[in-house]
Amino acid sequence: MTDSPLSQPTPDTTYPGQPHYHLMGIGGIGMSAFARLLRARGAQVSGCDESKSELTAQLQAEGIAVDIGHAAAHVTGQLHGKIDVLVASEAVPKSHPELVAAREAGIEVRPRMALLDELLRAGPSIGVIGTHGKTTTTSMIAVALAGAGLDPSAFVGGIVPEFGSNARVGAGPFVAEVDESDRAFAELGSQTAVFTNAEDDHVGGNQATYWATVEEQHAGFARYVAQSDRVLLCADWPGLDELCAGAKEILSYGQAQDADYRAVNLRPDPDGTSFNVTFQGATLGEARVGLPGVHNVLNALAALAVNHLYGGEFEAAAAALAAFGGPGRRWQRIGTLNGALVIDDYAHNATKVAAAVQAARQTGRRVRVVFQPHRYLRTQQSWPRLADALMDADEVLLLDIAAASETPIEGIHATLISERMTGNGHTGVSYLPDRTEVLRQLRTSAAPGDVIVTMGAGDVWKLARELVGPGAAGVSK
Repeated sequence: MTDSPLSQPTPDTTYPGQPHYHLMGIGGIGMSAFARLLRARGAQVSGCDESKSELTAQLQAEGIAVDIGHAAAHVTGQLHGKIDVLVASEAVPKSHPELVAAREAGIEVRPRMALLDELLRAGPSIGVIGTHGKTTTTSMIAVALAGAGLDPSAFVGGIVPEFGSNARVGAGPFVAEVDESDRAFAELGSQTAVFTNAEDDHVGGNQATYWATVEEQHAGFARYVAQSDRVLLCADWPGLDELCAGAKEILSYGQAQDADYRAVNLRPDPDGTSFNVTFQGATLGEARVGLPGVHNVLNALAALAVNHLYGGEFEAAAAALAAFGGPGRRWQRIGTLNGALVIDDYAHNATKVAAAVQAARQTGRRVRVVFQPHRYLRTQQSWPRLADALMDADEVLLLDIAAASETPIEGIHATLISERMTGNGHTGVSYLPDRTEVLRQLRTSAAPGDVIVTMGAGDVWKLARELVGPGAAGVSK
């Protein structure tokens, strides 16, 4: 059953005394969630984005004004009334015409993390941090709390099927995905910080959303934790306890013997994993996650731990998680092709790719991956690890690198991955940049014993939907 707590005002609704927020990049997965949360609180919301998308169309249908393109006239022309606050991410240059026009007009320019900080401080809050698993863990926490009757609000970097949205408005607590790619996250804190892991993603280069060094990024995680009332950390990820040395209160979850919340007696099957949950040695009950992979057991365990901390009934939360099919682009079941299961997954760095391949292996099917490397810098930093992470797949079809607005780096190409895999003995890897040929090969060879996984943070998701045919659901990130 779909939970639809966001009752949207009609487009002609007036907002006496409420501020008017204008969101740049409103079609992004994060900004669109902000738009929905602000609108549900009674604020007037408008925004703009470079191009039309499913998300911009949905926002317009909900009564939120969206202009396509970026221009100073969005501010100076008052197309949708006088703007009080312009919200932009740190990725937007300070010299952007809309930001310049706002400053000249005396309009507050509020970074998106400042807006998230305001929401986190408004009441009991749960902030999910880490370099992997944030979207799935945040979704699971919100679904578990809602299943237990706690009526959470939520801010998620993906579409949660149970909510039909990337946002949910409730009485509380507020559950938020806190993205470390915006360096201002380190100035925030929450009542409970759920710390999934810490690796070297979003590090290096000169992008506004990247950290100079992994040490600086990890120091940011440590600051967030220290500014929170307590941290719930993954005991299975080495080094997190050191980053949490400044925490006021520390709890842990995982399979590790010394974890406070433990997943024990794991019973994997092709569709997911059943397991038991204990808290400091006492059994809380039996749980199940309907997504394969040990990483999803840990994500679900974090959600059940948060539910326990906030007083939710265990069995009801566990039942909600057992029925949870995952957020958009996180092991998302798109459909079937000639009996083959077609999955789409956002995995784009080595740890996520390895976890997705392991999840695919758990299905017991022949694992066929269509992988699109993401960003030249990320590929330069990690192509050997990406190649190694893909080795357990039976077949890998490699697309060209998704640039994501980056300038190509000489010598950095998808074939670095395929050549390393071939050199290490893999006989089923092919560099296949022609998407028509990818579709042809898979359509003619897909069989009932296969799982086909389109994998990456670019537009590879489109191939999964083309394989399945018209009507395949899903929203890209």
